[in-house]
Amino acid sequence: MNKVLIFDIETQDAFSPIKTKPTDLNLSVLGIYYTPTKEYIAFTQEDLSQAWKYFEQADFIVGFNNNHFDTPILQKYAPFDLTKKNNVDILEHVKHSLGRRLKLNSIAEATLGEKKSGSGLEAVRWWQEGRIDLIKKYCLDDVRITYEIYMYALTHEKLLYRDFSLTREIPIDISQWKTTIPPEAANTTLF
Repeated sequence: MNKVLIFDIETQDAFSPIKTKPTDLNLSVLGIYYTPTKEYIAFTQEDLSQAWKYFEQADFIVGFNNNHFDTPILQKYAPFDLTKKNNVDILEHVKHSLGRRLKLNSIAEATLGEKKSGSGLEAVRWWQEGRIDLIKKYCLDDVRITYEIYMYALTHEKLLYRDFSLTREIPIDISQWKTTIPPEAANTTLF
């Protein structure tokens, strides 16, 4: 069965008039979920060298807005080309189907019935305060939400989102995802 890695990053800084593109930002925390071991692990810049084995061994990497945000930032630290890995960017599929981008929180609330535990701007503030523990917890929670959204889409070929007070469906073409089905989904229905 394929080895799938779901990931998210947090940054030390935010966009500003001086920092206008993702590669201008610096990594604070990388969070992953690795399906073969069913582990959630958080890494700081200092221990990123331990993270690369998971990326190298993964058959697929999955994220939310990873192609435009997470991967370009993470690439600054990676010892190999992350763009060569097979990947699923859930937000790209949402935009392709819906015609616009949505926030992870909107999809999580409608699809999973829960909200994110924080925001990227809070993570930047926590970095400034030296609260790495809070950043790791928040980042891994986003990884878990991304993983659950990914599994929901694999199972139902759709996601849900809030449009004011209405819940609407987003059809998701998972034909390219079929080979990314993690081992735990092979014999069970999660939702």
